[in-house]
Amino acid sequence: MTRFSTLKSIALAGMIAIGICAQVTQSKAADLETITVAGGCFWCVESDFERVNGVKEAVSGYTGGTVANPTYKQVTGGGTGHFEAVQITFDPGIVSRDRLYAMFFRSVDPTDAGGQFCDRGDSYRTAIFTSSVEQANAAKTAKAEAQAALGATVVTPILQASDFYPAEDYHQDYYKGTKLVITRFGPKRQASAYKAYREACGRDARVKELWGDAAPFAGS
Repeated sequence: MTRFSTLKSIALAGMIAIGICAQVTQSKAADLETITVAGGCFWCVESDFERVNGVKEAVSGYTGGTVANPTYKQVTGGGTGHFEAVQITFDPGIVSRDRLYAMFFRSVDPTDAGGQFCDRGDSYRTAIFTSSVEQANAAKTAKAEAQAALGATVVTPILQASDFYPAEDYHQDYYKGTKLVITRFGPKRQASAYKAYREACGRDARVKELWGDAAPFAGS
């Protein structure tokens, strides 16, 4: 075999290998699923679920409203109809949507219709937004199980998914940010400010009160 033929064969083999790798990557991406939940402060929901094995990404944002590309100020000010929500992308081969919905209910107070913990108002209400019949059925089952476990009415609605708008960059991964911010607790790095906020808001204390040892994130 000539040197040219050898190089040609090597190049062809390399192209085939790249093509196979690309197909495998596309296949894995196609296997991922995304669910959307609203559980009060999206910093907290994002922080909780990014720790779950099988979750690839959690993105804070806004959904369920009537205004395109809303800002944080508009949403929390009221009138747009949006919820603070999080899109959770996961590998169903590692963690199921059933498991994630069950964990979601046990990470919030689903009996509270006016907000979550210290955050009050429509934008902080709980909800699940579904984009398929399978997701809707799984969410309904998880809601019924949560209600039976609590022995109380679960007010979290299950809604049809609508446009999701990622929140401003500074909200993403806020819980592990290093930027210095001014808070009511004084100047703090974002990660420290987040911890102080979460404790002061009483999120984990209330979830632990409701769910006890079934709470997947409180106190961890």
